[in-house]
Amino acid sequence: MALELIGTLVKVLPEQTGSGRNGQWVKQDFVIETQEQYPKKACFSAWGDKAQELKQIALGDKLKITFSVESREYNERWYTDLRAYRIESAEATGYQQAPPAPVASPQTATFSNSNALPSFSEDDQDLPF
Repeated sequence: MALELIGTLVKVLPEQTGSGRNGQWVKQDFVIETQEQYPKKACFSAWGDKAQELKQIALGDKLKITFSVESREYNERWYTDLRAYRIESAEATGYQQAPPAPVASPQTATFSNSNALPSFSEDDQDLPF
């Protein structure tokens, strides 16, 4: 399952290296912040060549990250990784930040007397839920 996220690069954590049964490995974690009304931060892991690509990117750049979600258990605790396998400039992909959604005006009710129930027009039948 491939997921995508577009956001601003806000932090690059120290590079990690090691060796395993398949040889040497390089891992680079980095943090992206979304451009929503309430921005969220997510920490991704880039491995191998993708870790090297991060060295070409500056803090504050807008990125489009294609990633997979992987979870594993260790000592009865679960750990989840967001593994980036494609890192692109959001400007190069033609990303435009969407304008904020318009705020709907509240519906108005008309009362004929204080004991009557409100009446709504025929257009009010299209409720958003």
